[in-house]
Amino acid sequence: MSASQASATHSSTAASTTAPRPDGPRTVGIVGLGYVGLPLLLAYAKAGKRAIGFDIDPHKPEQILAGKSYIKHIPSAAVAEARNSGLVDATVDFSRIAETDAVIICVPTPLDEHLEPDLSYVTDTLDAICPHLRPGHVVSLESTTYPGTTEEEVVPRVKARGLVPGESVFVVYSPEREDPGNPNFTAANIPKVVGGFTPACLEAGVALYRAAFETVVPVSSCGVAELTKLLENIYRAVNIGLVNELKIVADAMGIDIWEVIRAAATKPFGFTPFYPGPGLGGHCIPIDPFYLTWKAREYGVNTRFIELAGQINRSMPEYVVRRTMLALNERGKAVKGSRVLMLGLAYKADVDDMRESPTFELMDRFSDLGAVVSYHDPYVPVIGPTREHAKWKGVASAVWNRETINAADAVVIATAHKAVNLSELAAWAGLVIDTRDAMRGISGPATVIKS
Repeated sequence: MSASQASATHSSTAASTTAPRPDGPRTVGIVGLGYVGLPLLLAYAKAGKRAIGFDIDPHKPEQILAGKSYIKHIPSAAVAEARNSGLVDATVDFSRIAETDAVIICVPTPLDEHLEPDLSYVTDTLDAICPHLRPGHVVSLESTTYPGTTEEEVVPRVKARGLVPGESVFVVYSPEREDPGNPNFTAANIPKVVGGFTPACLEAGVALYRAAFETVVPVSSCGVAELTKLLENIYRAVNIGLVNELKIVADAMGIDIWEVIRAAATKPFGFTPFYPGPGLGGHCIPIDPFYLTWKAREYGVNTRFIELAGQINRSMPEYVVRRTMLALNERGKAVKGSRVLMLGLAYKADVDDMRESPTFELMDRFSDLGAVVSYHDPYVPVIGPTREHAKWKGVASAVWNRETINAADAVVIATAHKAVNLSELAAWAGLVIDTRDAMRGISGPATVIKS
């Protein structure tokens, strides 16, 4: 059926009740082919489902069609295998939504300049797919967002097409739980929480995800599923905020917070280790708490605890800069004119994901103070476009050699990639600011300051 034919059937058939397929959809559309969407695409193909990927960036479909990966921790061999199976396709043509039985939306949900939710990617995607929906379609939102989004944004747009959620179309929310670079988990073996707009929607959502996931966890509503995702990440953000504050206290007392955490972690109950750092990165932990604090204000609730943790975490780059300035001062150098090399641009070790990386904030702050800033990251050879740090676009990773390291007045370890030879760093550098406890157990002439 063509897209136009599919659209033409809406008015005549939308009102009829359509039962969801108990074995899940035959063809799944994945909208947004980033760190969540690409693994999902491959998971459905591996489960024997036809999977079509959609993205507004033509580079991603082109790479998939060529059997290549554009994400470091996903091997090209996996993409090529899925493509060669004949089950995977990718496109920028959203009219092909009509070919699918289910659509899973995995697009970004950033914050705006006022730290308020920006749902434009979600709403633009819905506006692009809704004209091509037909009776029987399952629509699942996976983008992290505040409770009420599915009901307030997805359902009205579906209804505007003459489709009835729970009868002719099935609307669900299922939060993504990807952990890029974690070798112990793939998309398919992470339990999948699913909430439906109606009981029939939940039934359809469970069938959709059971087709590819080992464990599906049904919950009573979309709101429960939406808040589940926020709880998971706010839990981490609050505990990281706590340990970041304790780090500042420990530094003032001359105590190694990393040793304290290792000692506390020997307790076999009642303690989970969290670790300090130069700030929060990734698309979840720095952002998700603000989605809840924004929505909570609608109900007259101030989430003081969450907001305080956010303030502490967002202040950590300034703390690292201040510690670096003091260390340079001890060596008779002003930060203005000093050469500062940032080690690691990705937000976490051993991945190429630089979304919301605190390294950008550090680079901005050092640059504003007059330092000559460069970076080295084996997984980010050139900085691509970013929403908030456009001035760094096109800057290339510095070559890793003795000359580069010797030339730096300070090397700041922001991300501890295993691929970086830290023994060489200890031998070649004069001053190392270590925000990740990466230099523990590594000896050399370099002065190492934990920050």
